[in-house]
Parts: sequence; C-alpha cells; structure tokens
Amino acid sequence: MKIWLDGCLCDRADAKISVFDHGLLYGDGVFEGLRIYDGKIFQRRSHVDRLFASAESIRLTIPYTPDELTDAMYASIQANNISDGYIRLVVTRGNGTLGLNPFLCPKSSTFIIADKIALYEPAMYETGLSVIIAKTVRCSANMLDPMVKSLNYLNNIRAKIEGIDAGVLEVVMLNQVGNVAECSGDNLFIVENSRVITPPPDAGILVGITRQVVMDLARKEGIEVAEENISPERLLATDECFLTGTAAEVIAVTKIDETTIGSGQAGPFTSRLLKLFRNLTRNEETLAQK
Repeated sequence: MKIWLDGCLCDRADAKISVFDHGLLYGDGVFEGLRIYDGKIFQRRSHVDRLFASAESIRLTIPYTPDELTDAMYASIQANNISDGYIRLVVTRGNGTLGLNPFLCPKSSTFIIADKIALYEPAMYETGLSVIIAKTVRCSANMLDPMVKSLNYLNNIRAKIEGIDAGVLEVVMLNQVGNVAECSGDNLFIVENSRVITPPPDAGILVGITRQVVMDLARKEGIEVAEENISPERLLATDECFLTGTAAEVIAVTKIDETTIGSGQAGPFTSRLLKLFRNLTRNEETLAQK
C-alpha cells in the first residue's frame, strides 16, 4: 500500500508522523472521508470545501490548494489501483511542543490513505441494522462546533463503545436537551406519514454530505423532506428509519433498543432512496464531480 504523506507517496511502513505532532497529542487536526466510485471521487468539491472550512475554523493552515489535494488523492487512488473504495484525507497541526499552543507548530502535516471499505455486510441493506440509544450525550454545539470535522472523536468513540458492548454496529446519540442528534458515525433520518425527516443543524449534528445528497434526491422524486427535532419517543414510533454516511451510504435501521421499526425490514422509502443513491454513484457523473 502507498500512502501520500506531505507531498510524497511512500510505503505504508514508512508513512510516519512525529510523536510530537499535535494531531496525536491533542487531536488537533481535521479530516474528511471520501468515496471512490469507478475511479472517481464522489462529491469531491463538497468534501474538500468542508475540509478547508474546518481548518479555517480552528486556524489551521493547509499548505496545499484544493486542486493540489485533488491531484494527490487521484495519485493515491492510482498508486493503489483502486476503482471502488474510500479515501481518508487528514491534516494535522504538525510537530510542536508538549504544550497546547497550536501556533508553536510551524507546519501542518497532510496525509492521504486510499483503501477498500465495507462498513456493513451487503445483506444488512435488506434486513437493516439493530441500534441502541446511547447514554453518551452528543457534545453541545455551544461547546464545540459540530461542523468542524476534527480529529478529536472521543465523544463518538465513547458512544461506539456502548454499541460494541450491546452487540450492535451503530448507536443513536441524543443532544443536551434529549432530542436525537446523529449516530456515532452517520446522520439519521425517519419516515413519518410519507415525509422524510432529519434533525436540523442546531440539534448538534455534523451536516453530512451524503445527507444532503439524499435530501436532494428525495426532493427530486417529489418526496417531502423536513428538518425537525426528533424526540426518542418519536423515533421509536416512526414508520421507517435509515442512516446516511460516506461509508454507510443509505442503510435501514429496523430495531432500536427493544423496539422493531416498521415491518422489521428496510421500508419502501429507504429502499427507494438507496436505489436512487446507488444509481447516482454507480452511473451518474454529474454529481460525482470528477
């Protein structure tokens, strides 16, 4: 495997950063996960724009232009001979001191991993996922801007551990007022009276790029889409529930805690949106943003 690190492709064994890098010491950095379909990077511009916005928010200088990062990602894809897969694009604060001061790190570090990914088994896109509602509360937007996709994922990891302990692959996280925010790694939707509903940005979510693509696809199909607060009670009583994410794509949730959602299988709206999404990513070039 070849890793792109600070301007060069190197072997995986040689792809190293300093133990004094603030990305390691403090989770000080930003990242994006991007999907590759048929050799093209899906929604590349949206992901790269969000990376730069996240970096600007924490006053982290990325030493490359968007076009240079795009070229580097495609170089990584080609070096690893990947047609369908996943990219992890990471910018750390860089080598510094043991203190918190980020401005004592003279230069950030950038690396790109291009690899295969299969977050969920194919059969789960028919049968759906079982999830739990985690006790770990999603960080408040007043505490940490959820739009910054940072390297500090401890809040999500604690929730994920709850899921692992419960024997499920994903968990629902509530916000500080007790409404649904998102999952540990995915955005969440419900279907209620033929309406597709997802928590609003001020619920403390990372506004996912796949989330937006799915909302756009639904609206083009004439499906009503709304951003509304979702209580746990409303979630458990919904007709359908599904998750969206770069790695997850669109996948049904058919059981939450001990409650079966809908028929216990992927519902008609979820299945329809998954089909539309797969048609787009496998056949459509316009939104793939080559």
